[in-house]
This record gives sequence, C-alpha cells and structure tokens, in this order.
Amino acid sequence: MQSDRWQKQLQMALEASPPTEGGNRARPHVHLIGIGGAGLSAIAHVLLERGIQVSGSDRQESERTRRLAAAGAKMFGRQRAHQELAGLPPQERPDVVLISSAVDETNPERQTARKLGIPVVKREAFLRPLLAGRDVIAVSGTHGKSTTTAMIVQTLHANGCDAGYIIGADLPGFGNARAGAATAFVIEADEYDRMFHGLTPAVAVVTNVEWDHPDCYPTPDSFAGAFRHFLAQVRPGGCVISCADDPGAEALRTERPAEDGPEWLTYGLDHGCDVRAVPETVNASGGYTAAVHSAGEPIGRLQLQAPGLHNLRNALAALTAARRCGVPAAQCLASLRQYTGIGRRFELKGTRQGVTVIDDYAHHPTEIQATLAAARNRFGERRIWAVFQPHTFSRTSALLHKIARSFDNADAVLVTDIYAARESGDRALAAAEVAAASAHPSIRHSGGIEDTSALLHNEVTAGDVVLTLGAGTSHRIGELLLERLGTDG
Repeated sequence: MQSDRWQKQLQMALEASPPTEGGNRARPHVHLIGIGGAGLSAIAHVLLERGIQVSGSDRQESERTRRLAAAGAKMFGRQRAHQELAGLPPQERPDVVLISSAVDETNPERQTARKLGIPVVKREAFLRPLLAGRDVIAVSGTHGKSTTTAMIVQTLHANGCDAGYIIGADLPGFGNARAGAATAFVIEADEYDRMFHGLTPAVAVVTNVEWDHPDCYPTPDSFAGAFRHFLAQVRPGGCVISCADDPGAEALRTERPAEDGPEWLTYGLDHGCDVRAVPETVNASGGYTAAVHSAGEPIGRLQLQAPGLHNLRNALAALTAARRCGVPAAQCLASLRQYTGIGRRFELKGTRQGVTVIDDYAHHPTEIQATLAAARNRFGERRIWAVFQPHTFSRTSALLHKIARSFDNADAVLVTDIYAARESGDRALAAAEVAAASAHPSIRHSGGIEDTSALLHNEVTAGDVVLTLGAGTSHRIGELLLERLGTDG
C-alpha cells in the first residue's frame, strides 16, 4: 500500500471476516511505534482481533506490550527496531506505520520507514479506515473522557450490546479495547494532537471544554476551535450530548447553528438540563445517590460507587448516551450502580499500617481540585497528603497559578520533580516553582520518585491518606511506600 492506498485496503480488510489460521499474506501489516502507550496499544488490540498483522516497538517493556505479544503482535527490539525494520524482506515489510504523538521526526524507526517508502501516519488519519462503517460514540472533553467512555461501555455490554471500544485506561473485566461484533463503537476522543478530528461520530459527548495542552493549542480559543471542528463532523442525524454545568461546553452549544445541525441534549445538575441529577446523599465510598429527571420527569435513582460530583456528571453523560443507543433508563441506572472505576482513577492501591494509598491520573488543576474534593468527601477529617507530579513544562508554565491554588482539600502537599514526557528542561526547578507559587500552608518540593516515597515513609502515620496525582509515573510513589510500610516491623 502506497500513499493513501493503505486506507482503502485496511478498510476492506477490516470489513471482511478475519482470515483462518494459516491464511496467506493477503491481510495488511500495521507497525506501531510507541505500541505500549494507552492510545496505540488499544488500536493494536482491535487490529489483532480483526485478523490484521501487527508489529510494534516501544521504549520499554510493560504489561501492555506483554499482553500484545501474547495476543500475536510481533515486538521489535527497542534498541535496534529501525535496523530490524530495514532488514525485513520487502514482502514482510509493514504497509503502514502508525506513530504516537511522542514520536518526532528524529526517531530512527520513523526515518527508516520513510526511506523504505512506507506511509507514516498518526491516529487522526488512521481512525478513518479503522472505524469506517461503525456507529461511533465519541467521548470528548478536557476531563472525564476515560471514565465516561468506560461507563458507556460497561452499560452497553451489560445490556447485550457487544460494542467495540477504545478506552484510555483499563476497565476491570474489559481491558482497554475490543473490536466488538455490534455496529456500535465507543471511543475516547482525545483532543491531543487533534486525534478526534479523525472521527465522524453518530453520538458525540462533550464532558467539558477547558484549555489544556498548550504545546498543541497555544490559546484557549484555539483549544475551543478544535472542539468546534470535532462537533462539525457529527454525521447527519447524529446527536451531541454536552454538560450544561460547564461554561466551555455551553459556549459551544449556544453558538451552534440554529438549523440543520445534530440533535443536542444537555446533562448536569442545573435546572435547565435535559437530563438532570438532584444529589441526595453521599455513601461511604464518596459516591452520590441522586434522583434523575429526563425532560422534567423522574426516571429513577442513580446510586454510584465512584466518588465525587464529577463522577455523578460523568454517569449522567453515560446514561444519556446509552439511552440514545436504545438501553432503557432503568437498565442504565442498574448498570451504572455496578461501576467501580478504572485504572488510575481514584484507584485504591492498598492499605498498610493504617495508611491508605490512592492513585489518580489528575494532572490539570480542575482535575486535582475534583479529586481532592472527592477524597475529602470520602475520608472526612483524616489527614490527606496530596503528592503531585507536574506533567510537561508547557502545561506547568501555562497553568502554574491555577495548579498552585488546587490543593485546598489537602492537609499536606508534596510536589515531585516534573514528568517531562516529550519535553526537556530543569525538572526540579519547575516543580519547585509550583511549590513557591502556592499559598498552601504545608507544601514543599520533594524531589524524585524514590526521595518522595522515602519522605512519606518517614512522616506518615496511621490514619493518613496518601493520594498520588499525575499522568506520568507518580503511581510508583505510592507503590514504593506500600512496599516500605509492608517491610516495617
């Protein structure tokens, strides 16, 4: 496949039934650089289920890469991947190379693919043939995408719909991806690098629109503009479901064309929402029980195990999307009651010597605030440690003062060295700037993963709650702390 021919051939292969064992080389071969990442690993699983040949490489082995290898993906050696790619006979070379957003022009493997004449694409271009012919339910928003996507997936499957899906985290019992036999396909619609511009959804969910990724979107308006572009691609007869409590999402709704657009439904806690929740009580896990109304009429009671008002809103989005797919309200509510969470979203890592460790992916100030509020709801007067790992220099610089004001519900705050991801700079200095900018009475820079874990080990006492926050490697801090506490005595 050369130029755009790979798209047509991949689409044709995906529409056909998977080949039988021992079949010939008629099927396309897709190679993924960065195959261990959340986005590409999910795509790889869908391809493998559909009988497509898959190979890939990543900087390090992980549970995701091991699962893919066990499912039939060929893994290239991480140090010599470009040489292995160049050494393949022409008939065994990939037809297309899919790269993650972190793979830049200097990557030797990417350069080798170009020299061999193999098309190199990002997710935005790849999603079109991957999801052609599917009824796509795309979940977008600055916050809550993974959780809302997972809630929709669990609800559809609990009610007999074998939907395909791609989630940015692991859902217990589901993993992060499935090809699915139904026409419906639920996908976390990532705004980073404009991935979601490759989607033409039947249903588009907008949880919120709040400026993020300044390395990709230099201004808030450019960020909102990317969402406008995404929503303009909702197919005729489709539906947009947005949170009326969020100013950014509401701005998109109020500025939409009055005619010839998709149906637009709103959800939230506000009186004017099409689907509204009225919170009643908070249970022991921090989850809300709420009366739910649709078009002003009561449709039942939502009881959540997932903590926080933000998860109540996520559940309303999932309820609205699942009903749009034909699941009755009562069955949606029953399914959502069984939802317990996904990896790295208020995930209980363990308790040792009376110290509870929880990990969360929160890395944007709004997410930090929501997660700490949920923790305070759940743990009351217990001492809460917020252990925050800043994520990327560009985000930390652009949102510095908002981050610094995000820790009110924590009793003590540790700021670790920054997780640079695809960027470079002084990791310790950037983290120290966050601590210096904050007025919190107990905040300090704590260094790297090992140093932070050791500091916590020396200072935590029975009854404390340690909440690690960040999109990088912050989860390792809590894991190391539990190991240390487990060996005491």
